[in-house]
Amino acid sequence: MPYVVIYDGKCNLCSNFVGLLEKFDRGNQFSYIPMQDEATLAQFEVTAADCEMGMILINTNDRDRKWQGSEAAEEIVKLLPMGKMFIAAYRAMSPIKAIGDATYIQVRDNRYKLFGKRDRTYHTAYPFGCKASKK
Repeated sequence: MPYVVIYDGKCNLCSNFVGLLEKFDRGNQFSYIPMQDEATLAQFEVTAADCEMGMILINTNDRDRKWQGSEAAEEIVKLLPMGKMFIAAYRAMSPIKAIGDATYIQVRDNRYKLFGKRDRTYHTAYPFGCKASKK
């Protein structure tokens, strides 16, 4: 899996997004690390504090290629089928993109208040370091 998604495993919105992404991708492109797994984050030189600025997407073949926040969300969508067309149109509409970026920040900063916080960290079926079987 060439990409790793770092997400807040205590956030309902984040965990539901990852769950949806798992169903679409089935471990073909993405593996996942909850920000609460500090030992695994350390392999990428990422701290839980770094994660407070939003989800992170890392290209595991070139770890210098990282995206965070709304840029990570856009890159994830871009990697999905037909995602390139959608993101190209979205990015071309600068007022819409600016609104999307600002909305991401507001949601990120208020995620527990808006969507709730889990008692336990959500762990995916495709954790980083685990080889997924192709179906």
